[in-house]
Amino acid sequence: MIKRGRIYIIIGLLTILGIFLLEYNKPKDINWFPSYVSHHKIPYGTYVLNDLMEKSFADLVQQVQKPPFEFLTRTDSIQGTYFFVNETVAFEEAELNAILDWVDEGNQLFVASEYFEKKLLDTLHLEQRNVYNEGSLEPLFFLELSNPKLQSKKIEFKRDYYTNRFDQLDTLRTVVLGEVYTRTDSTETLSRHINAIKQEFGKGEIILTSFPKAFTNYFILKDNNLTYTAGLLSYLEKGGNIYMDNFHKSGKSFYTSPMYLFLNTKEFKWAYYLVLIGALVYIIFEGKRKQRAIPVIPPVKNQTLAFTRTIADMYFEKGELHLITKHKIDYFLEYLRSKLHASTQDLKDETFLKNLSMRSNTPLEEVKKLMALMDGLRSKPTVTETELKNLNQKIEAFKANVHGK
Repeated sequence: MIKRGRIYIIIGLLTILGIFLLEYNKPKDINWFPSYVSHHKIPYGTYVLNDLMEKSFADLVQQVQKPPFEFLTRTDSIQGTYFFVNETVAFEEAELNAILDWVDEGNQLFVASEYFEKKLLDTLHLEQRNVYNEGSLEPLFFLELSNPKLQSKKIEFKRDYYTNRFDQLDTLRTVVLGEVYTRTDSTETLSRHINAIKQEFGKGEIILTSFPKAFTNYFILKDNNLTYTAGLLSYLEKGGNIYMDNFHKSGKSFYTSPMYLFLNTKEFKWAYYLVLIGALVYIIFEGKRKQRAIPVIPPVKNQTLAFTRTIADMYFEKGELHLITKHKIDYFLEYLRSKLHASTQDLKDETFLKNLSMRSNTPLEEVKKLMALMDGLRSKPTVTETELKNLNQKIEAFKANVHGK
């Protein structure tokens, strides 16, 4: 029986080990979270973009970790292009005013975001709408730059079921930079929607694109998509500084939790899991409560009660019923004095009998009979066992009336 149990344990351990090996060697799940953080190498990070920018523009690129309002108002001699890319770039009112004032002085603002705040759209006389891919079960959009010199063919994108476009453009002030296409029916007809524009603002200019995924690792590295991204970047101001924003990001730029190191590294993560599993196994098999048996201590006996019973047995065995009766009557009279506060000097006094009757909740006639019985037994030289029992019954009945039983 013991040998069979060991076999089951070995089989269980081998099974657990096999599960660990399978989990350890299986491909890591792809993280599709749209972080847009400069050092993230996940599909929707911007590591490739920042690497290309620093290589292509040499010393002109500067990474900005501060909020735009703080950066523009507390730093002198800022000139060039302020570059924002994120799933959503939403400026606060004071922040937007500071940026627009900075652009008005002759600088450039480049924002790639799916959604823009209403005040910026109203300032540029723009509106936004959603474009849904309704003609196919699989998502499919085509992207193309408006300038034919920048791109020769359309770029396919199959990750989203909808995208965003600009609407209600001021054609006198706005230059269309890019469009997005989607099939509308089975005839392969394409509908055009504007998703990238450029507009002058004061002495400077503002470039907006509603397709920020064009600057992510996944898009740039897929097929020939780099030509589309490079076409958009070609509108950056030539020779000016480029300030890459790292504040308006959906993902975290840095991690403060020490657990990130363990959970983000496969070896450390599985070592951490093994420690937890080992602790659980220890708790199940070795963490049982262990202590010595608690000794049973018998309760302390009431020696006074035993002594009283012994003395009573001695009196009863010797036949001294008269003494037992005397002690019984004396004890009862002490009970009347201590509990009912009654004077027991004259047991035949009428006032005493009436007061005792009221205080004991006992009829007056029964009180008189009890007092007469005690007085008669106390004066007799001998007392029978029957008389002693009768006295005891009447005294107990009297006490029961006193206690309301």
